[in-house]
Amino acid sequence: MIQFLDLHKINKRFQNEFENAFSMALENSNFVLGDNVKNFENEFANYCGSNYCIGTANGLDALTLILKGYIQLGKLNIGDKVMVPSNTFIASILSIIHAGLKPVLVEPDPKTYNLSIDAVKSSYSKEVKAIVIVHLYGQLADMSAFLEFTNRYNILLIEDAAQAHGAKSKQGLAGNLSHAAAFSFYPSKNLGALGDGGSVTTNDEALNEKIRLLRNYGSKTKYKNEIIGANSRLDDMQAAFLSIKLKELDKDNERRRVIARRYLNEINNLKVKLPFYDGSSNHVFYAFVVELEDRENFINYLDSNDVQSLIHYPIPPHKQTALHHFSHLNLPIAEKIHKRVISLPMSPVMTTDEINWVIKTINNY
Repeated sequence: MIQFLDLHKINKRFQNEFENAFSMALENSNFVLGDNVKNFENEFANYCGSNYCIGTANGLDALTLILKGYIQLGKLNIGDKVMVPSNTFIASILSIIHAGLKPVLVEPDPKTYNLSIDAVKSSYSKEVKAIVIVHLYGQLADMSAFLEFTNRYNILLIEDAAQAHGAKSKQGLAGNLSHAAAFSFYPSKNLGALGDGGSVTTNDEALNEKIRLLRNYGSKTKYKNEIIGANSRLDDMQAAFLSIKLKELDKDNERRRVIARRYLNEINNLKVKLPFYDGSSNHVFYAFVVELEDRENFINYLDSNDVQSLIHYPIPPHKQTALHHFSHLNLPIAEKIHKRVISLPMSPVMTTDEINWVIKTINNY
């Protein structure tokens, strides 16, 4: 069976370094907000080109803390509206709700799956104070168009970069293309921990200070609490593992692009709609997503030919029970995408034989 994502094989490459890092952590016994977190925060900020990186417990918290930080700074107020793609993973929307803000679900561009600037323009109202833009599946959104729009209306632009570690445009890398960005280090991500983890990157010193307070009970000095905070700290051991894997991120991303190019050039089946890719480094292929009319039959066919697949994502957010109060919305593009998409095997440790088999299997469908 060709696994959709072989996490054991991905992480086995680093086993000796992981074991050394664990031994050092055990020896130092500084398990919470220790040197490993500080080192990784500096390394990841430098990698992204941002002034600051703040490690958090997970990607959802990272995005929520950005929004709560802006509320603390008076740049957002409880009840403000925040635009967000209608076809994203639910966490993007939950972060807005958790911060006491109101999500405005906006349709994507069916070509790229990313938020459509035209749809944003037509949905904008003066109650909108921020846009959460998602670099879905690892492909950067059109940030220059969104920056021009947000600058014109003096609203905040926030990146959900949970799937886009290392994606690069002429303007820079994911995490340094907006006012602030949230990352997830969930194990399946291009830069994945061995558990949960997340971070915020920003060039805003005041926001950096607020989020550092918010993630640690509202405290910079132990037992002195300045604001109502939370417990959302990147685990020190996971930070050590991430520092090790960060060194290979660019190499791994390029391997993903090599595989994507082979899929794009060699899959030749009119039933399978291939994704848009402009050939640049703006896509790191967290997922290689195709579309089909008869998705269930295709999945069964792949399974019978020893090819695993996954759906990102089977249910659009506004049709989730948890978000039933959005169920009345008319979002045909999102609904069509969620009904048709399927993700093919994609990882930096896939062998040539595995890639060949996936291509051959799909062409024979």
